[in-house]
Amino acid sequence: MSPLEQAATLTVDDEALLEVAREAARAGATELLARFGERPADVHSKSSPTDLVSEADVAAEHAIRAVLARRRPGDSILGEEGGATGDGDLRWVVDPLDGTVNFLFGIPVFAVSVACEAAGTTLAGVVLDPIRDECFAATRSGEPMLNDEPIHGSRRAELATALVATGFGYDARVRARQAAVVSRVLPRVRDIRRGGAAAIDLAWCAGGRHDAYYERGVHRWDVAAGSLIATRAGLEVRELARTEEDAAGVVVAPPALIDELCALVG
Repeated sequence: MSPLEQAATLTVDDEALLEVAREAARAGATELLARFGERPADVHSKSSPTDLVSEADVAAEHAIRAVLARRRPGDSILGEEGGATGDGDLRWVVDPLDGTVNFLFGIPVFAVSVACEAAGTTLAGVVLDPIRDECFAATRSGEPMLNDEPIHGSRRAELATALVATGFGYDARVRARQAAVVSRVLPRVRDIRRGGAAAIDLAWCAGGRHDAYYERGVHRWDVAAGSLIATRAGLEVRELARTEEDAAGVVVAPPALIDELCALVG
């Protein structure tokens, strides 16, 4: 039985899950908005001196987990800060603050990402931009929405006129290789954008603000919700396979562009 078939055997209401995701994301966003613009407190590094986590990340995830514990007590959770907990058939994948560096530097480009999945299939997902009060949302079978209005991704057919978003890792050696990839991509596209939050990049692709997006080194919590929303918005989402030197990644683009872009960044 395929993962999709396994997920289909679960008796779940995707729209109800989406409402839980929205509530959880709002709870996390409340914690972030209360702290944005203040002098950062309790900031420390994770994988490198440039990979930061703050008290805001932790407080936002705590708020999200509190909503999930109340609304879906039997489910498991995978959070960026709190790790994996529980063993339910449904799993909530949570990034309480995607774009921590932006947040800490006062740059208003960050998001809360909450998704629910089962057997490897994402059932519902929300990417909430607290600053703009923009809530991108979708279920596995429903229409993708931005604040309850339908959205659609780019239908561009020529890479030369495409606006392509990307992101970079925190390790200097990884960044050097990523710079080489950008040097291949930039002459072939309209322009490159680097916003600093993978969930925002995916959501903006779903809404047609970016034509495409690629990045290596993203985690499940970075892309679970945004990938679902982008897929439902008519874009193709492909995995970049792990190599000896580079982590796995993701490419998102209109069907007419995906092969050419993958060949450039793969």
